[in-house]
Amino acid sequence: MTVSVDKPVVPESSRADWFTSYDVEAFETPSGREEIWRFTPMKRLAGLHTGAAATGSASVEVDAAPEVRVETVERADARIGQAGVPADRVAAQAYSSFTSATVVTVPGETKASKPTTVTVTGPGEGQVAYGHLQVRAELFAEGVVVLDHRGSGVYADNVEFVLADGAKLTVVSIQDWADDAVHVSAHHAKVGRDALLKHIVVTLGGDVVRVSPTAAFAGPGGEVDLTGLYFADAGQHLEHRTFVDHAQPNCTSNVVYKGALQGDDAHTVWIGDVLIRAAAEGTQTYELNRNLVLTDGARADSVPNLEIETGEIAGAGHASATGRFDDEQLFYLQARGIPEDQARRLVVRGFFHELLMKIDVPEVRERLEAAIEAELAAVGA
Repeated sequence: MTVSVDKPVVPESSRADWFTSYDVEAFETPSGREEIWRFTPMKRLAGLHTGAAATGSASVEVDAAPEVRVETVERADARIGQAGVPADRVAAQAYSSFTSATVVTVPGETKASKPTTVTVTGPGEGQVAYGHLQVRAELFAEGVVVLDHRGSGVYADNVEFVLADGAKLTVVSIQDWADDAVHVSAHHAKVGRDALLKHIVVTLGGDVVRVSPTAAFAGPGGEVDLTGLYFADAGQHLEHRTFVDHAQPNCTSNVVYKGALQGDDAHTVWIGDVLIRAAAEGTQTYELNRNLVLTDGARADSVPNLEIETGEIAGAGHASATGRFDDEQLFYLQARGIPEDQARRLVVRGFFHELLMKIDVPEVRERLEAAIEAELAAVGA
């Protein structure tokens, strides 16, 4: 019997053994039955997983802090790809298809005086585009970068975050697409010794949005804080897949994602993977996902995974819960004269409050609070 070895067989039992490659042809075309794709509506990806050619381009505009450098580079630039390697076919397709990349750098031993905003506007309805962005925080640098995704069309990209030793970087990635948009994005973070990454994902708009943040430690003492907030309406599919790879000793990670859903066929997916390798002694990690279902007909899938290869850790855990409104909370508020619709809004605000307070950019936080209010008003909540 002859066994074909033209394509890699991806072992799914351990995240440590997952296949990665910059070459799109190294990946089988996914059918949707694979573990990594089983929750994703493949027919709604507009061919991103089957090699759809770019028919347009997304615009990238950067409003940078005065201390921050912004460059447009060719794909041959040696810095591209430093933060991580694509782990699925769409990410590899995006890596193989972009023509130029935007590189944003916070110089060493510099604290940026204001947030840097990168606005990505889709290619337009019915158009397909690919992109690549890299954010670098050099030695002991400190900065805040806001990624603002908006507009129409189909867009796939890779986003890299490269943190040198002692750097502190806060990232807020907002997916506020038009109703027709499809966005598949792989985020790759490489965190240096004693560096700190705060990574916040906010997903509100789009037809299908799938964001996959991966964080890996390049030296001991690093810290990663992954936060996510999402609100799905009728028909929307919002998917988030986090992966923290602990391969260095004495590192810390904390993952907190919260979502609300309302309307028929609203669907959210959160997959949280944490791998603690044998060398990662002294690791401290925790991941949490909470989902609040506001109406009938909505569905939330939540799967936390924790893999530990050493017993010499400081602590590790995970939790996940999905439920409807707490009737006792509503009764408590109504008993004090608050009408039911206002009481429901107060509960949702309280649900998201912890995460919104992590966003240190006031104008962004206010914009998101207004967007949540608009979501609730859409169904008269």
